[in-house]
This record gives sequence, C-alpha cells and structure tokens, in this order.
Amino acid sequence: MRKIAVIGAGITGVTTAYALLNRGFDVTVFDRNRYSAMETSFANGGQLSASNAEVWNSWATVFKGLKWMFRRDAPLLVNPKPSLHKFGWMAEFIANIPHYKRNTITTTQLAIAAREHLKSYAAREGFSFDIEERGILHIYKNASDFAHARSVNTLLGQGGLERDEVSGDEVKRIEPALTGDFLGGFYTKSDFTGDIHQYTTELAAACTRHGVRFVYGADVETLNAGGATHQVSWHSDGHAQKAEFDGLVVCAGVHSRQFASQLGDRVNIYPVKGYSITANLNDAQSQAAAPTVSILDDAAKIVASRLGDTRFRIAGTAEFNGYNRDIRADRIKPLADWCQGLFPKVSTEHCVPWAGLRPMMPNMLPKVGAGQRPGVFYNSGHGHLGWTLSAITAEMAADAVVAQNDTRARAVNGALPATLKPA
Repeated sequence: MRKIAVIGAGITGVTTAYALLNRGFDVTVFDRNRYSAMETSFANGGQLSASNAEVWNSWATVFKGLKWMFRRDAPLLVNPKPSLHKFGWMAEFIANIPHYKRNTITTTQLAIAAREHLKSYAAREGFSFDIEERGILHIYKNASDFAHARSVNTLLGQGGLERDEVSGDEVKRIEPALTGDFLGGFYTKSDFTGDIHQYTTELAAACTRHGVRFVYGADVETLNAGGATHQVSWHSDGHAQKAEFDGLVVCAGVHSRQFASQLGDRVNIYPVKGYSITANLNDAQSQAAAPTVSILDDAAKIVASRLGDTRFRIAGTAEFNGYNRDIRADRIKPLADWCQGLFPKVSTEHCVPWAGLRPMMPNMLPKVGAGQRPGVFYNSGHGHLGWTLSAITAEMAADAVVAQNDTRARAVNGALPATLKPA
C-alpha cells in the first residue's frame, strides 16, 4: 500500500498528506476547489486553543439551544425545520452527555500534543503564518459563567493544561486594549494564534515541492473500496475521470459522511455553521487599539485574534442549519457589535464577512483511523477545533496507514517460502 489518495485539501487533508509524505507514501490530494483551504479552513478564529477543549455535550448547551431557537442573533441557533439527520445527530449528542468529562480531557490532551507538530511542520518547511505566541485570555462578566469556567479548568488540568485564573484587574493588565469591567478570566500562556489559510496553503506548497500531487477542481463523486485497489471517480472541467490507489484517507469535512456511506462506514458528521469578520486595520488608531492577546468571550461564544499588524479576526456563533453556507447579516452584526463594545477605537468600516461549516461529530471527538474495509481511513469531524487538532490527528491517521500496511506486509511475507522472503 504505497499510493494513497487523500480526499480534501483543507487543514486536515493537507496535514495528513504531509504526514503520509514523511512516511514515504506516494500521495495524491483531491479537492473540488481551485486552491487549498477554501472552505472551513479559510477564515476561522485563528486560535490554536487547548484552553477551548471543553466539549459541548451538556444539558446546559441543550437548554440554551432551546431557549435561543427563535432569537436570530443567538450565539447558538438551531433551525427548527425537521431533518432526520439533524434529529438523529442531536439524539447522539445527548447520549454523549455522560462522557463530557472524559471527552474534554481527551480533547485537551490531543490539543497539547498537536502544538509541536504544527510548529515543527512550519519550521521544517521555512514558512510563516502570522503566528502570535501571546497566549489566549478567556474573559467573564457573569458570576455563573466564571464559576463554570473554574470547573472546566479542573478538567483541562487533568488533561495536562496549565491555565491560570486571573482577576478583573489582571485581565486589563494582560490585554490593556480591552474596555469594560470584568469579574476575571483565565489565561493560557501556552496557547497561540495564526492564520489557518496561510498555513494550509504554505504547507500544500511544501507538499507539492516534495512530490505530492494536488488535483484541484475535482468534484469527487464516488469512492470505491474493493479488492486490492481503491477507485476515486471525479468530474473536472466537465470530464469524468477515474484513478486507482492502494488506500484512501477521507478528510472531506462535512462531506465525509456521504463518502463514508459509500465505503461502508457510518461517520455521523453534521455541519455546524460558524461566522467571522476580518477587520482590515487600515489606520494607525485601529492598529494601536486592536488587542495583541487573543480573546475568548465565553458568554458571547466569540473569539478574536490579531493576524499580523493590519488584520483583526473576530469569529463565533454556532448555527444548525444544514448545509446552508449563506452569510447572514443578522449573524454577522453581533460580531461587529462585540468589537465596538470591547474595542471601540477599532474601525469596522472595512470588514470582510465569512461563513464556514464545521464538521462535527456528536461526541465532539474527530473520527481518526481505519474504516471497516482494508485501505480505508478517516481524519475528519473536528468541529470547532480543526485548526487546533489537525497536526496530531494527521500523525495519528498516517500511523494508522503505516500500521495496516505493515500488517499486510507481514501477512504476505508469512505466506511466502523462506527463500523468497525479503532479508
């Protein structure tokens, strides 16, 4: 098993291709877009945040979703229109509430492990991605939210994360640009931020230099895993094409569910829409007034990251609305209003809005590893932590390919006469 097809050129697909490349595989990546990182990996909040590893499986989340169902600017919005997929996913989400603590600890451990891999890829290939290693600051104005954050901090600590509780005055000292009064916060010095699109495109370019083939504009229609070879069928420029590979790794974001179904697996990913705005800091006042420490406002479910000197990314909200990618003004406005409230001297006159679909599993853990059929693997379903977890799950997926490949080789060698076995 030497020729591997990776389906998807977002952050998980490209990091997976790189991890496979480094293990000696011949890799081809397929994506329907003209470039890498054009969907969910295009304009997220920028945070590489082990401090945001808490899974959402709780009754509090369920009740908030019900309470906010008809509030168009709610941080969590659920379209009440019935859907078997949505209701089935939500039933599984509720069934995973008893695993909230265990899954939060697991996610924390993965996020911590991912950091050095992600940094080492960039260092090895010599590219930058507007990295800011100034930590992430969670802020609180509400006593009950702050109390919940303390309980979450215990779980993050069990996962190995050092996150410090700070007073309201210390919040202002850590990030002087903040306005308003705060009860306190939590500061994670080891977390950092960067531009996911820049990182992914740079790593894709490095993969290309080292021999990975990228097939862009490829609308993959079917994946077939049968026998010794696996087939990818796609359309490009109106022409139907096919190619055979020894193995497949599905990293197709919200489309991974349909591909898994073709391959005999159930990967219950639901698309959860998130929004962002990128404020272009065109004037000196905005550049001076924008924060340099990344912020996470737990009550508003909004994150903010500085990307270089001239960009300020603000992202958040979760919307259960199927595969709809429309950018809604009523969902963008709260992001601009939040900026105006906490950073009033930052101009939002020149903002670029964006919406993307997070591929989310009901237990909030990504699907990583082998499928039921030989030669089929997955690295998808990272939800809101795709950027944070991508490097470690890429390594895990590549290790799964190697392990199965070695098992096959041992099985073949075991069936050979001793004189024909390789030395």
